[in-house]
Amino acid sequence: MIYHEAGSTELQRTQARIWFERLRDDICAVIEELEREAPVSLFPGEPARFAYKPWKRTSGEGGGVGGFLKNGRLFEKAGIHTSSANGVLTPELARSLPGNGKQLDYLSTSISLIIHPRSPRVPTVHMNTRYLATSQGWFGGGADLTPMLAEQRSQAADDAMEFHEAMRSACDAHDPGYYPKFKAWADEYFFLPHRGEARGVGGIFYDHLNSGDFGRDFAFTRDVGLALLDVYPRIVRRRMLDAWIEDERLQQLACRSLYAEFNLLYDRGTTFGLRTGGNVETILSSMPPQASWL
Repeated sequence: MIYHEAGSTELQRTQARIWFERLRDDICAVIEELEREAPVSLFPGEPARFAYKPWKRTSGEGGGVGGFLKNGRLFEKAGIHTSSANGVLTPELARSLPGNGKQLDYLSTSISLIIHPRSPRVPTVHMNTRYLATSQGWFGGGADLTPMLAEQRSQAADDAMEFHEAMRSACDAHDPGYYPKFKAWADEYFFLPHRGEARGVGGIFYDHLNSGDFGRDFAFTRDVGLALLDVYPRIVRRRMLDAWIEDERLQQLACRSLYAEFNLLYDRGTTFGLRTGGNVETILSSMPPQASWL
């Protein structure tokens, strides 16, 4: 495999950072729009807006901006964050990445989002895409959907099929082999071995992506973000019109416990962020506002 040249990684990181920040702003705008659109009969109160909190790394250089929406009408909690950093990896962590530990210095930039709706009939969604370089540079990330109710937690359910079709289209525009490969990777990754079940209905997951053509890999990563920006609001607009009952709320809280367990035990982004001096508030904002272990 041919990797991006180390000398160009700073420029490449800048290109990716600018895109991630633009995508953050676009997604935040759509989420605030959905807050305003939600029917008052089901979602009383005032629409919430994002609060933006800049932060700086405690070690190394860089930082980011955390976008936080809390106690909304439609969304109980949403976090949409961007970051850009220079730092030093531990030898153990460096050996687990492309380059086999030949260089400990790294640079990175990313966008991550998690959206926890109030209604149990509206799925939770997660997305993260990033660019990271040591002696070699690559893209990684993905997006996945987590419906809360048992009857929705099948890849044959309407929301899951629509979400997967959006991810398939993003993949097929670049390589017809991407979707089956990255879907299978997501099915494996978003699985909780101790529970013997998946976190949700999956999506796509990819890592260490480097075709030897930065522009091609960057274009694919952009299309993953645009696919999420297109498909998730459509699903929300349809489901936010559904009334729900208390039993469905209890199902939602129980399903959120799987989300919390995955993030604390298996999530790569959580582990990497905490081990490299990232911002704890943004890293752990993926945790649901309420969950239940019955």
